Amino acid sequence: MIIEENMSVQKKLEILSDAAKYDVACTSSGVDRKGTSGGLGNTVAAGICHTFSADGRCISLLKILFTNECIFDCKYCLNRSSNDVVRASFTPEEVCVLTMEFYRRNYIEGLFLSSGVIKNPNFTMELLCETLRMLREVHHFNGYIHCKAVPGASSDIIEMTGWYADRMSVNLELPTAEGLKTLAPHKTRKNILKPMKQIQIGRNELIKPSTFIETNRMSGYAQSISVFDMNSIESEQDQPQILREEANFSLSKSKSELSIRDKILDTNMTGYDSEYSLGKVRRPSINRGFVPAGQSTQMIIGATPENDYQILSVTEALYQKFDLKRVFFSAFIRVNEDTSLPVLPGGPPLLREHRLYQADWLLRFYGFQAAELLSEERPNFNVLLDPKCNWALGHLENFPIEVNKADYYALLRVPGIGVRSAERIVKARRTAKLRFEDLKKMGVVLKRAIYFITCSGQMMHPVKLEENYLTNQLVGMKERLPFGLSGDISYQQLSLFDDLKFMNQNININ
Repeated sequence: MIIEENMSVQKKLEILSDAAKYDVACTSSGVDRKGTSGGLGNTVAAGICHTFSADGRCISLLKILFTNECIFDCKYCLNRSSNDVVRASFTPEEVCVLTMEFYRRNYIEGLFLSSGVIKNPNFTMELLCETLRMLREVHHFNGYIHCKAVPGASSDIIEMTGWYADRMSVNLELPTAEGLKTLAPHKTRKNILKPMKQIQIGRNELIKPSTFIETNRMSGYAQSISVFDMNSIESEQDQPQILREEANFSLSKSKSELSIRDKILDTNMTGYDSEYSLGKVRRPSINRGFVPAGQSTQMIIGATPENDYQILSVTEALYQKFDLKRVFFSAFIRVNEDTSLPVLPGGPPLLREHRLYQADWLLRFYGFQAAELLSEERPNFNVLLDPKCNWALGHLENFPIEVNKADYYALLRVPGIGVRSAERIVKARRTAKLRFEDLKKMGVVLKRAIYFITCSGQMMHPVKLEENYLTNQLVGMKERLPFGLSGDISYQQLSLFDDLKFMNQNININ
């Protein structure tokens, strides 16, 4: 470990912004909040302004680690404890000043704050919570904040942080418990799933006005199994085994682990076990809601041998059981020399990551299920075709469909027809018969759709509905892939200092 004393804030920023570039779970949509008198910043429902680097990473927020020091030795992580890298840590005051000054200069529109684990999870989470508290209550920052929840931290600290943050995330790290034991032996699925469930319960319960006795107080979490009923998740037959096997754990807490804040007991609350109740922690004076933009997570793809079907099944289970807003996939990048890490001949599996994102979109917006897209017999996506085309080729008995009669959900399953174009079709055909020219104006990608649809009973061109023929036709089309998938990739986060001559500026943190 390399330790440099008296490090400047600028040097810390260079180190800790670069260390955050591998964390992709930082979208910012999902919350609508206007500016307030005496405050600085606001958010809108569509999300703050986004900018993406060539490999798809969001860099619109000030994206930093609080510290790259870490007590864990995850084999895939550049900041693992056994690596000789320069270590740096911010103070809460430094993060606040950087955020406010960059915001005032219009360099950023929000903050994404993650961290290594320094000393222990509780200590780290308290530092993050204090940083957010200062931003909200001292600097009156009303803009967007995404904060990581540290697995293993006390529930009451995570609860308090949830009132200051817009979105929180807990990284699942690897799709299966076996992969976690192999590459991150200091982490457990139990500690990762616990804060996820806590945030879900909090969003479902604490945000309801009826749960508050006064506007300046918040209801606490009950840590008994009756509230965090993970066993009920395990008993469901449709839950993938790879997620169920780690879900059976007790979330009871001892009285010695109660809130770090003043607690106001509420004996009128029902449904809470008094023996395990955490009571109430003091809520911020301005009510922004409890994690109003929801929670997300991230999985590393390609570091362990799970197939696409396993990954997609876990993704589906996370959406269903933990109400996640997004599951992010991060193509494995070999940053450490370790015999436990795979050597991928083609480099990071970016195309595989892309296919998983496309499948994730189908799960969230198109009504597909993981078992429809893949199976144990066919566990991986065809990298040459997007998942919807791949599904359609395996279900040709459903095609062609008549666009003037098919229902909305049938239209969504047609390659080349998206959510918006399907809505336009359903609306427009109420007043007129649609033709192929009309579909093109509505945004339908006809070069894919023409093989699977008819207009007034006629196909656009004579087409043989045969799998090999259609596969050749679809593969021959040049798919529009995200920039960088087919060329050289540079894993550099865009610098806040490019062309800004920041080197000549000093930031006063006093």
